[in-house]
Amino acid sequence: MNKQSRLRRHCLSAFGLLGLTAWLSPILALAKKPEAMAAITKIVGSQVPQDGRVKLVIPPLVENGNLVVLKVSVESPMTAQDYVKAIHVIAEGNPLPNIFSAFLTPRSGTANITTRVRLAETQRVWAIAHMSDGSFWQGYAETLVTLSACTEAI
Repeated sequence: MNKQSRLRRHCLSAFGLLGLTAWLSPILALAKKPEAMAAITKIVGSQVPQDGRVKLVIPPLVENGNLVVLKVSVESPMTAQDYVKAIHVIAEGNPLPNIFSAFLTPRSGTANITTRVRLAETQRVWAIAHMSDGSFWQGYAETLVTLSACTEAI
């Protein structure tokens, strides 16, 4: 092994020790749990979603995770040449992280979705927009899900 190879290995291992592997591969920094990361990778493939254009709004504090209002909007002119093809929502704390996917066309008019979802625990929720040009854009929000005061004893 030559001197340059040893130096490269040493630097890469130092980056790993310092927790900078996300800097080397940004897709790894997206989700904290492997199930959520697998769901995101299934959507985007080898591409890295860009930050911006996607706004995800959920309450920062939720008493009951059974009914959480979620709003997603994507900046897009929604023309035949430039529109949002799909919006995917991933909840990294849920047993099945891919909550839903909404498919849009230019005839949708706007790329705004409001729905209710179930959240299993305190977590980060991701919204990933797949654009007509093949690019992916992302946004996220974090929410704290508390335990309900009315729990049933078994």
